[in-house]
Amino acid sequence: MNKTSPRLIARVTGLLYLLTILTGIFAQGFVSERLVVSGNASATATNILAHRSLFEWSFTVYMIEMACQIMTTALFYFLLRPVSRSIALVAAFLSLSGCIIKTFSRVFYIAPLFVLGGAEYLRVFNLEQLQALALLLLKVNDRGAAMALAFFGFEAFLNGYLVFRSTFLPRFLGVLSMIAGLGWLSFLYPPLGYTVFLYVAAFALLGSAATIFWLIVFGVNEGRWWEMASAGDSSKTV
Repeated sequence: MNKTSPRLIARVTGLLYLLTILTGIFAQGFVSERLVVSGNASATATNILAHRSLFEWSFTVYMIEMACQIMTTALFYFLLRPVSRSIALVAAFLSLSGCIIKTFSRVFYIAPLFVLGGAEYLRVFNLEQLQALALLLLKVNDRGAAMALAFFGFEAFLNGYLVFRSTFLPRFLGVLSMIAGLGWLSFLYPPLGYTVFLYVAAFALLGSAATIFWLIVFGVNEGRWWEMASAGDSSKTV
């Protein structure tokens, strides 16, 4: 990768970042939000079984989302390490921690299909109990995703700081990322996070859209990127 054009890597990063957001919006906004009825276990179970194939596909899309996010994390580390290798590495590990938590939480997303599948060994439970258990598993999935947002908040703030300090990306992108990161940190206390979620998500989506647009259309200033990378290499050799 050291011989690959940083502008090309920036554009690939932008495309993967875009795919991460689009897959997440589809699985969450167009499937999960429509099938899961908060507080109504019976309606939720009926919706899932009536649209079983769609529900299974949404799980697949969630997995694609996480794969894209992990690749995006790695590429952001490559792009921002000339500014500060140590901070970029910390941000990458925080992001990967969030990815692990969020990916594992998706086990609870798909689990209701097993609970509602009508297996013989589940006959010890009545229908209402199975439906309640299915809804509980979906709520655990939501909580796991919320926990991951706090880790992504730390990552967004640190990456925003690196972008602000860099000379190869515009500073306003760093500011937007830092503000969004502070917003996601509200999920360190989930009741607060859920309260302000819509506002934080709207602002974060705006900042993400600006970053994606810049990365895909303009990439990075290659001359300045190589200058910072060379300066960092020189400081290590001295």
